Amino acid sequence: MSAIRLFVLGSLDRRGPMHGHQMRLLAEEEHIDRWTGVTVGAVYGALKRLESEKLITTVRTERSGNYPERKVYDITEAGRGALADVRADALTRVELRPDPLDLALTRLDTASLDELDAVVRDRLDELRRRLAEREAHSESIAQHLRTVELVTITHTTDRLRAEITFHERLLAAVPQIVADELSREDKP
Repeated sequence: MSAIRLFVLGSLDRRGPMHGHQMRLLAEEEHIDRWTGVTVGAVYGALKRLESEKLITTVRTERSGNYPERKVYDITEAGRGALADVRADALTRVELRPDPLDLALTRLDTASLDELDAVVRDRLDELRRRLAEREAHSESIAQHLRTVELVTITHTTDRLRAEITFHERLLAAVPQIVADELSREDKP
């Protein structure tokens, strides 16, 4: 599933023809980089790819003042089909990406075990900071959101809470992890 495809095709389908700058402004307005994993700068590359795949088409070129000409894009019928596919995939696929932390924990450097407690505490502090930031941001924009958007923004905060719970459990286990790793080192 490609989040940038879903954003571009879905935006054109819902809002009608737009040029790249309008789409970029929409991405910034919706803060898609904060909750989708899509960077605002990815919009222009996606527009080029989608046009080359004939999922969007240039409907006209506009110029405003001294700004350069801008292509105005619209979704094609093939694009609507692709949008339906990517939307269905996004709605039905459960995706939990592996965290590299898990692999790193199973491959600890015994020479650095004394740093593990501080590393986990730093990660926990960062997660708590992100949660507080998300909650403050969500509260500040809640009055402007539709129900689906209000529910959606809680998805990330719920995930952050789950990560905090895991890291608290990990932090509590650090002394035993260190002891286990040191005892493994002593064995031939």
